Amino acid sequence: MMPGRLRGCRSLHFNEDNGRFVLLAVLIVVYLLCGAAVFSAIERPSELRAHGRWHGTLLNFSETFNISLRELNSFLREYEAAIAAGIRADALRPRWDFTGAFYFVGTVVSTIGFGMTTPVTIAGKVFLIFYGLLGCAATILFFNLFLERIITLLAVVMKAVRERRIRNSGLLPPGLRHDFSAYSLPGWKPSVYHVMLILGLSAITISCCASAMYSPVEGWAYLDSLYFCFVTFSTIGFGDLVSSQSASYEYQSLYRVVNFFFMLMGVCCIYSLFNVISIVIKQVLNWMLEKMSCLFCQRCNKANAFLGRRNAIRPGSKGRQARFGPTPDPDGLCDSDTEGRRLSGEMISMKDLAASNKVSLAIMQKQLSESANGYPRTVCGSSRHNGFSGGVGALGIMNNRLAETSNSR
Repeated sequence: MMPGRLRGCRSLHFNEDNGRFVLLAVLIVVYLLCGAAVFSAIERPSELRAHGRWHGTLLNFSETFNISLRELNSFLREYEAAIAAGIRADALRPRWDFTGAFYFVGTVVSTIGFGMTTPVTIAGKVFLIFYGLLGCAATILFFNLFLERIITLLAVVMKAVRERRIRNSGLLPPGLRHDFSAYSLPGWKPSVYHVMLILGLSAITISCCASAMYSPVEGWAYLDSLYFCFVTFSTIGFGDLVSSQSASYEYQSLYRVVNFFFMLMGVCCIYSLFNVISIVIKQVLNWMLEKMSCLFCQRCNKANAFLGRRNAIRPGSKGRQARFGPTPDPDGLCDSDTEGRRLSGEMISMKDLAASNKVSLAIMQKQLSESANGYPRTVCGSSRHNGFSGGVGALGIMNNRLAETSNSR
């Protein structure tokens, strides 16, 4: 009976990735159900009131002008088709002149997709499929490269601040006070939570500044402008509010340039923030899996099999090394360096940053993946040359998985 239970514990340990995937799927479904319940409770009464008012308006119009509801509804359907084609009662600017088309392709490659402008011809729809395929892939790569450089910049700045604080604290030995470069914090890395906080504050600052511009120029309330910024920067793109749609603006050229700048910086910051938050979510999933596995093993009287298990939140490196030996590091980073990062929840190796003031895609992918998984993945050296190395965030995790599967074939 006991060997069977032990096999169950080992199976739970070796299928940690599958367990994390299933747990995340369940949590997302629960999250969706809760969100649907909240939005239904908030928005459904307003929808019913608006539907009642609209029905009353149609009846009054039909009786006043002696038009049947059937004819009136047919006219309204034609008007809705005209709205979809970009024809409006107000004198808005053309949608398919060059500036309008440029705004449209920007929403396509950034995956915002407002829906205010859509191709109606067969040739346009076919071209959009191929254009969006290449454009969206290139833009996602650009966002990943932006994330790499943002984290590199934050790491360098945060290290300089920390070095200055240590130098001013008077805790350094006398011989290092004048030659601090020999000390240089070799094992220090910025915390993933500090990076998340800085990216969040940056996104809030950009959104507030952009809203201060949109509110007077577009005539929106400030809260509506903040709502538009989040919907746009997160690439949700509902299309209920869209900037730069009036026929003319005061200082029109300057406004469109600043509008493009805010959208670009906002999308980059929110995308980077989403990637860092996903690391924190994965850490929480690891913690939940650890608690679940410990509960399961306590029932099996085998809790000691999991005491040395590494985790991004509460690592246990000594037990794991005792059972499996030291984990090879494909990029040459020492194990003590990565251990220090896991013990403090930190994610970026400053040893490499201090040497070159930049970090390669492969190192960044490894660091983000290690922070998310809580331990370095073992990928053989040939994976660096098989075309599946590099990338950060979702791209890095995908490349890492492709490298592992390609080596096993």
